[in-house]
Amino acid sequence: MDNFLNMIVPSSYLISVLLCVITMFCWGSWANTQKLVSKSWPFPLFYWDYALGILILTFLSGMTFGSYGEVGRSFLSDLQQGDLSSFVSAFIGGVVFNLANLLIVAAISLAGMAVAFPVGIGIALVLGVIINYMAAPVGNATVLFTGVAMVTVAIILDAVAYGKLPNQKAGSMKKGLLLSVFGGVLMGFFFRFVAASVSNDFVNPTAGLFTPYSAVFIFSIGVFVSNFLWNSWFMYKPIDGEKSRYSEYFSLGSSRIHLIGILGGVIWAIGMGLSMIASEKAGFAISYGLGQGATMVAAAWGVFIWKEFKGAPKGVNLYIFLMFAFFISGLALIIASRFV
Repeated sequence: MDNFLNMIVPSSYLISVLLCVITMFCWGSWANTQKLVSKSWPFPLFYWDYALGILILTFLSGMTFGSYGEVGRSFLSDLQQGDLSSFVSAFIGGVVFNLANLLIVAAISLAGMAVAFPVGIGIALVLGVIINYMAAPVGNATVLFTGVAMVTVAIILDAVAYGKLPNQKAGSMKKGLLLSVFGGVLMGFFFRFVAASVSNDFVNPTAGLFTPYSAVFIFSIGVFVSNFLWNSWFMYKPIDGEKSRYSEYFSLGSSRIHLIGILGGVIWAIGMGLSMIASEKAGFAISYGLGQGATMVAAAWGVFIWKEFKGAPKGVNLYIFLMFAFFISGLALIIASRFV
């Protein structure tokens, strides 16, 4: 095959770390698009555009960056040679992620950001790093898991800080907490399904396994197809609020609203693609762990842009300071674990 029709992959660990940091910002920022339309557009309807954005971005990245480079297999060639087990594994990853994401969002509507998001993503971070490290042990375990522990402390401090805000949204805390736990467990497993379909060597990829561009595209198909099951359920049997109808997607949604939703999916998908691309040099556990630091990025949006802590009681600023201190220290250890 002509070398021109291959793919683009990072050449060093430091570049891979940079890609993981971008992943973290993407995963922590996509929800801003939902916040922009939340007053006039129900989340389940927004989520259709979000899923479509993931599908579009992963296909376009495969046809461009996944097809024009100097190493590996091109996107279409890679899809043609993939084993059935690779297709199934990546597809299941999308199905699992989609349900996990919707459960955490539903938990937020019941228990609030203070409980649901830190609990759900905290469980996903810890469980995901453990699972991916056991499957592909890259990096010093002591340093890696110390970093994970520090990020977990930061997430707990985030929850405590949110919990001290006045006028938190009322809801069924017990039900919301249960949903966030289930969502977090599922979120911790989805990455391993996708990673299991990816070759450890991107330059000379294993026959039957995918390169990252192909795996993430199949994953996105799993997200979109499963939306007809999972999101339809949340539309007609909402955990909180009014039910939505398919007809409303076409009759109530403006072009601007649809484009914002698609942009949200594109932002998240960029992060997912870069995380998988970085995994060859960084290892799946490190790339996933850094990516799930998105919780703190979301907190930063809340603190500095959306002013969610404006008028917070005395002492909350200390929690916020400690939150970012533990978060940055934990990320530094996760990155350093590859060098020790």
